Amino acid sequence: MTTLAERPHTALLVIDVQKGVVAEAYQRDEVVAAIASLVDRAREQGVPLVWVQHSDEGLEKGSEGWEYVPELPRRDTEPLVHKSYGDSFEDTDLEAVLARAGVGHLVVAGAETDACIRSTIHGAFVRGYDVTLVADAHTAPDNSKWGSPPPDQVIAHTNLYWRYHSAPGRRADVAAAKDVTFSAGS
Repeated sequence: MTTLAERPHTALLVIDVQKGVVAEAYQRDEVVAAIASLVDRAREQGVPLVWVQHSDEGLEKGSEGWEYVPELPRRDTEPLVHKSYGDSFEDTDLEAVLARAGVGHLVVAGAETDACIRSTIHGAFVRGYDVTLVADAHTAPDNSKWGSPPPDQVIAHTNLYWRYHSAPGRRADVAAAKDVTFSAGS
């Protein structure tokens, strides 16, 4: 259904599951385990798997906090996209990586729900991608001291509004990790 008709494939996009990003994240272990199960299934099924890794002044490239969590080892053959903005497409080679793989549908998991996840799912959608957000495979820390709702509410709200997001020729979906099939519109 994507507007990128010449791209029939689905990819798993794993965003910023880095030590310093998820150290204080809501249900960190459960979310990382859900992502690990998605990674395993994507690999078994030959689904393209793209890793995204953030760096900025507070998360210095090469630092321990910048590293991916040990439960999610990336294979050398799997693309790694480095970014410094919330939207994983902004000033990166993500679009080129996905185009080479013929990807028009993204299954998205990672961190942080109210920042890089939200920015990337919207960024993908406006670029023509179908986007499935994995309901139990994204997380955020508790930012309520800055006025944000608690993380469980941020996650629930993001899942709710993304389920009903729409635009011509594109599809937004939400699925539990166990229900993801890696086919268009999963």
